[in-house]
Amino acid sequence: MTELKEKAKEKMGRIPIKIPVRAQSDNLDKPAWAKIKLTHDPRVGELKTLLRKLKLVTVCEEASCPNLPECFSKGTATFMIMGEKCTRRCSFCDVAHGRPDPLDPDEPVNLATAIAQLALNYVVITSVDRDDLRDGGAAHFSACIDAIRERCPKTQIEILVPDFRKRMDIALDHISQSLPNVFNHNIETVESLYRQARPGSCYHHSLALLEKFKHRHPDIRTKSGIMVGLGETDEQVEQTLKDLRMHKVDMITIGQYLAPSKYHLPVARYVRPEGFNHYADIAKTLGFKHVASGFMVRSSYHADQQASQAYFEGTSC
Repeated sequence: MTELKEKAKEKMGRIPIKIPVRAQSDNLDKPAWAKIKLTHDPRVGELKTLLRKLKLVTVCEEASCPNLPECFSKGTATFMIMGEKCTRRCSFCDVAHGRPDPLDPDEPVNLATAIAQLALNYVVITSVDRDDLRDGGAAHFSACIDAIRERCPKTQIEILVPDFRKRMDIALDHISQSLPNVFNHNIETVESLYRQARPGSCYHHSLALLEKFKHRHPDIRTKSGIMVGLGETDEQVEQTLKDLRMHKVDMITIGQYLAPSKYHLPVARYVRPEGFNHYADIAKTLGFKHVASGFMVRSSYHADQQASQAYFEGTSC
């Protein structure tokens, strides 16, 4: 039996720190640079049809990403494996909470089929948190990588993994059997906001996960991402960037937080374009090998370009 999903009001009602429901008048006015240009392209519908046919999920849809029209119109997507129900209740995220369904054994092959049909050169695979699984779902990540390598061996693969909290070593053992081209785990926000924004997660655990993977596989690039606008200070953003570099992270994305609903954490501020340029300058000074910093930047937004600019030669499936 498929379990129900909790979203918005139902999901946010059970987090440790309660978020007052906001009236429309309480929201910050979006500045000019926050306007999103919508695209209307038949490719969007075609990609959605293919995803439904193969029973695949994208984080683009489940997390209500504002870049969805642009990415889908270009035939790119970030695939979200292991279902659409997360065992965590992060107060910034629009992915549903609930008891996850059993893993789909056909998902790795279906994922590889979609990537082949779309002729993708670069793919990002992410997932919900699966605290119900002994390995956090790491073996399923490996199975997906294996299926893609077999069907489309030239495709570059980035995995954007959950934190595998209390499962780190067994998870890394599985992933080490089927290595990606880029290992990504988002730090998401500054340490002081973790209890409010990421209940059930740990700032230092996330840093340790990135460093442990890098220690095991020094030739594979590590990547992380941070949102701004949740209530952090510029000094805290800089410290987070320093922490990530100290833990051997190679690539960083910095983008603006946008509240998915009135029940989620509110936007505390909109960072101006020059502010994102300032963060980029700091990150470059700290030694990150690639930096993407901007209002609409997300962890997997233009991930193929981010990676190819720094490391990869162009390839095709």
